[in-house]
Amino acid sequence: MKTMNSMLKKLPVLLLIVILALALAAPALADGEAAETAAAAAETVETTDSATGAKAIAAAVAIGLAAAAGAIGMGIAIARSAEGISRQPEASGQIRTSLMLGLVFIETAIIYALIVAILIIFVL
Repeated sequence: MKTMNSMLKKLPVLLLIVILALALAAPALADGEAAETAAAAAETVETTDSATGAKAIAAAVAIGLAAAAGAIGMGIAIARSAEGISRQPEASGQIRTSLMLGLVFIETAIIYALIVAILIIFVL
């Protein structure tokens, strides 16, 4: 159990490292001719296209992180509630009620992230 908790604590840092590595390695993996063509095309791209791409990336990161964190939180909450019910079956009603309330709050945070992502795409 301790190894699972320590691994979950390191997960956001590992995800950030992977995302940064992919973003930095993409130009290095391109062909020489393709890189020159991409560089020439990048010079002629209007700023609106680049802003649209940045908005899409920002929205994807926002909803992706919220969904991942929410899923991890929900998994931990459900595991702990199942453990609590197995230890004290007579308190299952109170545990189940608290679990449902907690899951609703977690899901609300994910829905807020979805709304923010939609605002980023269409309003900003």
